[in-house]
Amino acid sequence: MDLSAIFSAIFFGLAPALIWLVFWISEDRARPEPKRLIALSFFVGMLAVPISITIEAWIDLQIGAGFTKTFLWSLTEEVVKYALAFAIVLRSNELDEALDALIYMICIALGFAALENTLYTLDPLLNQEHINAATLTNLRFIGATLLHTISSATVGVAMALTYYQSRARRINATIVGLFVATSLHALFNFFIINLSESAVFLVFASVWILALGLIVIAEKIKKLDAKYTVLK
Repeated sequence: MDLSAIFSAIFFGLAPALIWLVFWISEDRARPEPKRLIALSFFVGMLAVPISITIEAWIDLQIGAGFTKTFLWSLTEEVVKYALAFAIVLRSNELDEALDALIYMICIALGFAALENTLYTLDPLLNQEHINAATLTNLRFIGATLLHTISSATVGVAMALTYYQSRARRINATIVGLFVATSLHALFNFFIINLSESAVFLVFASVWILALGLIVIAEKIKKLDAKYTVLK
């Protein structure tokens, strides 16, 4: 067993996710979340990977190549991430403002991306393909890691924007958020697989535009929290 390759894969897998994690935690400076819950959320995201892989392997046996399979794989990952988030993190008493839902969903997404990145980079490292591993890490930093963040954040945004509304509206918003998150995830994967290299850069650019939009929405959610804090 090549321990150096394994440790390198863990490093390359964690690095992109941890960089994004630090960025998003800094967005919640006013009322930062407990470090133990941030760490728990990250671990929960990692736990979602083997569960998703198992379900996706079964889907792979049932359905041939095409958008349907891509959509079902994406649906699996988004639902598993949210289900674990709801079961372990989102019912905590620490979740006491709208922005918290967004932050925890992003932390879970980054945990998922961290383990997924590690698994993707392990194979080239075991084969001594260090340049390929470094290239893959960079691509996942600007693409897949950010995509997982945006997808789970879409669910977090839906929860955050209805945080101060009725339970029925929160449930409906979460369902819509999961559908939108799955659609974004599936389209990204489908285009990455089927488009030419030059067109793929347009897909990556679109992901970054969505990320900028997410930052803008996060600021609006902060204002929503500030408004309701004043009214209390």
